[in-house]
Amino acid sequence: MHVPVLLNQVLDYFNPSFGKNYIDATIGGGGHTFPILKRTEPDGQVLGIDNSPLAIESLKSKVEELNLQKRLILVCDNFSHIKEIVKKNNFSPIHGILLDLGLSTDLIETSKGGFTFMKQEILDMRFNPQVQDLTATMILNQYSKEDLREIFKEYGGERFSHQIANMIVTERKQEKIIMTDQLVDIIKKSLGRYFHIKSLARVFQALRIEVNDELEVLKKGLKDCLNILAPQGRIIVLSYHSGEDRIVKNFFKQTENLKILTKKPIIPDKQEIEKNSRSRSAKLRVSEKIK
Repeated sequence: MHVPVLLNQVLDYFNPSFGKNYIDATIGGGGHTFPILKRTEPDGQVLGIDNSPLAIESLKSKVEELNLQKRLILVCDNFSHIKEIVKKNNFSPIHGILLDLGLSTDLIETSKGGFTFMKQEILDMRFNPQVQDLTATMILNQYSKEDLREIFKEYGGERFSHQIANMIVTERKQEKIIMTDQLVDIIKKSLGRYFHIKSLARVFQALRIEVNDELEVLKKGLKDCLNILAPQGRIIVLSYHSGEDRIVKNFFKQTENLKILTKKPIIPDKQEIEKNSRSRSAKLRVSEKIK
């Protein structure tokens, strides 16, 4: 089950009340959305967007069960298209937009997309295989050593990116890298006594970011979020990677008609991390649109 990160803080900054409209641009399992809908009864709405068809399909039955068809609009798309989605659904005014950039637990558990090193699956990593072409397998078998090194360093913060890239290029000459366990073995082999499980997490994260072009999507999405937001509406972003957080921080700082409400990012406390270990790297930033 997907556990929403920093839920109380999200609700505090949005302060949802009846009749207000919000966008959850990465709805996932709906962990933030359903509490927002509860607080905006009886007629507040949420536009829920997710790039994963699995996420949207799994939510549809819950929407029917809770009789929320008129209050929760579900769209399977990339939030970089948020302006077009809002226009198409005639959704306004918008009082708040949430971008939770974390990988949904539901996606890890059900997609079989090779997002985690803890399962033996094909290295795909596309959020939406129906519209995306590039896969993790293609990257591992076709990218140059230099490009692989750069991806692991920039998107994963992996200090041994050079050694891992070298071993990937060597091993793929013998056998095409297709499965998650192959990549795990290669990383272990390349690092030897310096191996740490965190290197697996960093490399898998870096590949996922490259496959889904996540940082460029974020840059475009932030600009469009600002354009569609009502005056005094708020943007909340939950990031889990230094590159993401840097983009959000700079965007908030450099945009004239945004007032930053979080001078420093809010992070989970020890109690939340103990309940949900995936929240440990989360950083929450909030800005408000000025008239």
